[in-house]
Amino acid sequence: MLSPRLDSLGVRPLEIEDADELQALVERNREHLARWMPWAAGQDREGTERFLAEAEEQIIRDDGFQAAVEPDGEIVGVVGFHAIDWVNRNTSLGYWLAADAQGRGTMTTTVNALLDHVFYEWELHRLEIQCARENARSRAIPERLGFREEALLREAELVGGRYLDSVVYGLLETEWGQDRNQLG
Repeated sequence: MLSPRLDSLGVRPLEIEDADELQALVERNREHLARWMPWAAGQDREGTERFLAEAEEQIIRDDGFQAAVEPDGEIVGVVGFHAIDWVNRNTSLGYWLAADAQGRGTMTTTVNALLDHVFYEWELHRLEIQCARENARSRAIPERLGFREEALLREAELVGGRYLDSVVYGLLETEWGQDRNQLG
């Protein structure tokens, strides 16, 4: 299902069997994740199992996938598609990494490979990423990969009792091929 490049990076679809490892990762990173992710503060084992079951259903529906990011054999984060609009040929992508896994280019490399998958395997036209305006690390990924900042959604997401502005980034299939040498 996934390209050999994604496999070589340690990116694979999540499965229900990942519940223990994923829940432990969330618990170790709860404070870090809860700054930006509305689900993180209250995520329990049951919620993780529900997420993984929904991820398996997403694959069955041909509606994208949620993937483990495990470059060294242990899950350090998650990347996934919210849904695919096959009629209009577009999708959106979300991601997160454990605090101690950041700063190594792991997610940028992963998203770079997923862009190839989106535009060359699925032949979609557009990919969107939304990030909290204050989340510099998350915003750096689409900025490094040539996305255009398209909008600022004011107070779009309630996280930890506060509303966060969301920056919308977009990339078109015709733009992706232009700067392919930036990450290889």
